[in-house]
Amino acid sequence: MGIFNFVSDFKPTGDQPKAIESIVKGIKDKNYKYQTLLGVTGSGKTFTMAHTINELNRPALIIAPNKTLAGQLYSEFKSLFPENAVEFFISYYDYYQPEAYVPSKDLYIEKDSSINDQIDKMKHSATRSILSRRDVIVIASVSCIYGLGSPETYGSMLLEVKKGQEIEMKEVLSKLTEIRYDRNDIDFHRGVFRVRGDVIDVFPAYEEEIAIRIEFFGSEISMIAEIDPLRGKIIRKLNKTAIYPASHYVADESTLKYAVKSIKKELTDRLLELKSMGKLVEAQRLEQRTLYDIEMIEEMGYCSGIENYSRHLTGRKKGEAPPTLLDYFPEDFTIFVDESHVSIPQIRGMYNGDISRKSTLVEYGFRLPCALDNRPLNFDEFSSHIKNMLFVSATPADYEISASSQVIEQIIRPTGLIDPAVEVRPVANQVDDIISEIKKTVKGGGRVLVTTLTKKISEDLSEFLLDSGVKAKYLHSDIASLERFKIIRELRLGEFDVLVGINLLREGLDIPEVELIGILDADKEGFLRSKTSLIQTIGRAARNIKGHVILYGDRITDSMAFAISETERRRKIQESYNIKNNITPQSIKKNIAELLTTIFEQDYIDSSSGAGGDNIVILDSATAEKKIKNLSKLMKKYSKELNFEEAARIRDEINLIKKQMLLLDAV
Repeated sequence: MGIFNFVSDFKPTGDQPKAIESIVKGIKDKNYKYQTLLGVTGSGKTFTMAHTINELNRPALIIAPNKTLAGQLYSEFKSLFPENAVEFFISYYDYYQPEAYVPSKDLYIEKDSSINDQIDKMKHSATRSILSRRDVIVIASVSCIYGLGSPETYGSMLLEVKKGQEIEMKEVLSKLTEIRYDRNDIDFHRGVFRVRGDVIDVFPAYEEEIAIRIEFFGSEISMIAEIDPLRGKIIRKLNKTAIYPASHYVADESTLKYAVKSIKKELTDRLLELKSMGKLVEAQRLEQRTLYDIEMIEEMGYCSGIENYSRHLTGRKKGEAPPTLLDYFPEDFTIFVDESHVSIPQIRGMYNGDISRKSTLVEYGFRLPCALDNRPLNFDEFSSHIKNMLFVSATPADYEISASSQVIEQIIRPTGLIDPAVEVRPVANQVDDIISEIKKTVKGGGRVLVTTLTKKISEDLSEFLLDSGVKAKYLHSDIASLERFKIIRELRLGEFDVLVGINLLREGLDIPEVELIGILDADKEGFLRSKTSLIQTIGRAARNIKGHVILYGDRITDSMAFAISETERRRKIQESYNIKNNITPQSIKKNIAELLTTIFEQDYIDSSSGAGGDNIVILDSATAEKKIKNLSKLMKKYSKELNFEEAARIRDEINLIKKQMLLLDAV
């Protein structure tokens, strides 16, 4: 019996059975390093990946090009493998301003960030699952190639306790502190522990609804249990448990001593180097900053920006690849790169961008040269981790095709749907024309995607649509990544009908309700109107039986010609298959996932959910004040963006919470 429990009401159909068989044979029998699944939009590439993982019986890493697609894949795999460890590993920053220095302005910018607590929990859950079980599927963004703490240290520093074990309570407390858990007897949350008499309660960094209770009788552990962290009630008793570190950058005492010694040596060498070049200010700055960090490491076991010293903490040599999420996996894991034509170039480019910024910090004495080794993998290092990889894309690039031992086409859709009809219309009056088509589509209950060339056009068009009585929103790069996931979900639910965007409406956006796609200025050759972009965008309408695409252009560019002819080629293959197998096309019906709502809805509470907004949620004063502070920041952010509607909504929520506080004061 396999390690995975695959749950689905559907069986592979169309091209899926052949594709699954070919991929599995390519890995199991022929040990191909690279393969490509060229699957048209809506052909069930995700379902094929899931079946492949189930057949291979190995841990899997699925890399997506952005957080939105990663979230979508996570939802789907969570439903297909409900009893297995489906994990989510993306950057946990809601906001991130990296440390930087601009020499021309003598401007130093400190690192500033806002960490999403929910995603941080999920990252810890992912690494813990990889190290503790084999039935693991991790959905990750390309940030998984960034440096992470050593898996050997992370795995070896876990706290293991057993019922009946002879151990002093202070020894357990010391170990918890060593693996970066903070003591907090009042506010019990993730990453902290509290002590009450002979009882230690620990809230693991990777849990959300379960905490661990360790009860002592003298110097013996008398009980271990899982408890409800809110009520403190016992859920179930355990004979033993293991608590993993609260940080990926942990180190034992001997490692820290070695690291401090190594950092001091590098500092001495670097100071001599800077002084020999006459850079006295830089030398003084570096010495002051580094000695402060060393003091923090010696006293607390860590410092702000400790990741910049990760080479010393892991005992690596200069220039050696940093440990990443990939190092946590066992040797036989399989990598799937979704939308590979986007993901692979991102992976290639990450290293150079990171080195460029940090080199300036090192040159001007803000960081030691070891900071350069806290970085993402370069492409060669990434490739060295690969045993078996599957590129997945509707439009794989030349690299994927040439590197692959076999390319498997998946053109037939399980639903019998054929690629959408594509027509070309002149640019003149394109806005009036698309609005006319939108109104027809919306009247019939369909949804619409419109792609433009600039953010300004997107904004103007969405405003024009709203003025015309059409419910529309626009998607752009300034919108927080997981907020996009929420917007897409709202489109599917019918809370609005038209989504306008630039190049954010292409890869992997799974919206079966979309009947019409309008591509404005399709004849403006370039990145946004390349053959790959056009085929991907056209594919968004391929999940609906009424799928229809309008390209607005006064001439047929090479990219347009290729996209139109390729779409027509696929239509013929699909129509022929349907006739041969007596299949009647049906629109894809897909559940609208509720997963990840805590991530993208955590910025505010819905205090007006009752009739007329009178259903007030009673909070304690401390929580209310914290909520008001967070909402005020969000309100100012929306005001700066001139999004006054959202700012006003949040202002109303703040007023509701203030009313709650008055009620609390009156109690």
